[in-house]
Amino acid sequence: MSLVEERRPAAGDPAGLLVLLHGRGADERDLLPLADYLDPQQRLLVVSPRGPLSLPPGGAHWYAVREIGFPDPATFLSTFGVASSWLDGLWKETGLRPANTVLAGFSQGAVMTYSLGLASGRPRPAALIAMSGFVPTVPGFELDLSSPLPPVSIAHGTHDPVISVDWGRRARDLLQDAGADVLYRESPIPHTIDPRFLSEARPWLDRALSPTAS
Repeated sequence: MSLVEERRPAAGDPAGLLVLLHGRGADERDLLPLADYLDPQQRLLVVSPRGPLSLPPGGAHWYAVREIGFPDPATFLSTFGVASSWLDGLWKETGLRPANTVLAGFSQGAVMTYSLGLASGRPRPAALIAMSGFVPTVPGFELDLSSPLPPVSIAHGTHDPVISVDWGRRARDLLQDAGADVLYRESPIPHTIDPRFLSEARPWLDRALSPTAS
């Protein structure tokens, strides 16, 4: 099974890959405008896939919501397998490598960012950007938090009524305790993305890719 996707090509030969993972009920077009914020010089190939599930109340989903922090195991594990194969295929197709790749996501997409970037047995990307999400706990799914970990940029709204800011803080503490270099930012906003965070994430992303994408 493949994933429907949208792409924004690089201006020339891509120096790296930015994968944007949308939130619950959105689609592959939802986060693509972030490419202009995070990579205005179009150095990177930007790819945004669509979650493979169609669930109420509509739109695309990465897993069925059972409890915040604890995705439904059957749908999560199935999607994780599909998304992993899709990402491996993208690397093979483009010739770009995990070390040249930044995974970024919002809400359910942030959950998938943590999952694809930190799962046991998966290649380590150059960096992760997780906005308004959580590190999932799922039976049958294991993280690998051994060193070296990729740098992680986390953003969360203090007024988020969907996924409490406490989940962002837990992710920060978990990854910092494991030795990751974590940029953590809170904003007085609900379940959305703060443009001020994107302005800060842009040079952070450049630094994360600079050893491998120069």
